[in-house]
Amino acid sequence: MQERNLNPDQIKLIKQFQKNEITEYYIYSRLSRKIKSKKNAETLQKIGDDEMRHYLFWKEYTDVNVKPNKWKIFKFYWIARIFGITFGIKLMEKGEEGAQEAYERACKFIPEAQQIVDDEDSHEKELINMLEEKKLEYVGSIVLGLNDALVELTGTLAGLTFALQNTRLIAIAGLITGIAASFSMAASEYLSTKTEGNGANALASSFYTGLAYIFTVIILILPYFLFTNYFVCLALTMIFAVFVIFFFNYYISVAKDLNFGKRFREMFFISMGVAAFTFGIGYLIRIFLGVDI
Repeated sequence: MQERNLNPDQIKLIKQFQKNEITEYYIYSRLSRKIKSKKNAETLQKIGDDEMRHYLFWKEYTDVNVKPNKWKIFKFYWIARIFGITFGIKLMEKGEEGAQEAYERACKFIPEAQQIVDDEDSHEKELINMLEEKKLEYVGSIVLGLNDALVELTGTLAGLTFALQNTRLIAIAGLITGIAASFSMAASEYLSTKTEGNGANALASSFYTGLAYIFTVIILILPYFLFTNYFVCLALTMIFAVFVIFFFNYYISVAKDLNFGKRFREMFFISMGVAAFTFGIGYLIRIFLGVDI
């Protein structure tokens, strides 16, 4: 144990550091044993080894073993497994941003801790950025599918809602439109990617575009199959659209270190603006053509 005159509050702070380091060691180590990519596994294990080294550094000042946070291990392990290691790890690291101030406090009474701070700021971030994940390579295709579905289908459903005023007809018309559009978008993405000389990724790009489109179609049309009041259905569709926009942009902002607020506002105003515009078109069509179903 390092000979230091540390007060109880300082010891308590260091024990919290130990808990964080040993917890993250187990998260990185478990993930490294489960993923298929050898390169990613080695990178994760290197980060885990760093966390263990930090844990042992703090242990020299407390001379006690600290147990990891089992709930945090479970939570971030499965977030990483379900949503991807890049998202899971960066989400975890974002949650530790508040620890920076605590580390700086510790450096005042343990100057050697500055090396730990430097590791957290540079080395580990560099390693995290080395991770390669297939699904993030196709973010552009996913954005294309999601954005097109949100803009086209919110607009279509808003227009159909006032023109038809029958939830079953709206749902069927919207579903047919959505499925046809998803295949069209997937085919367009395939041809576009192949034309750009990236034939190896053309099929995967088209798959992600079509899948994102179909997923969004199902979410947006669901209220029309569950309820009979078409205005309630339209309101729920708009709420679901906002939820999809929020979740997707939050995911991308974390995984790729982008500005969440800017991306969310842009996608939100485009989708809602088109929906409002086509709702007005549906109203005019109903009035001028005398459609009454």
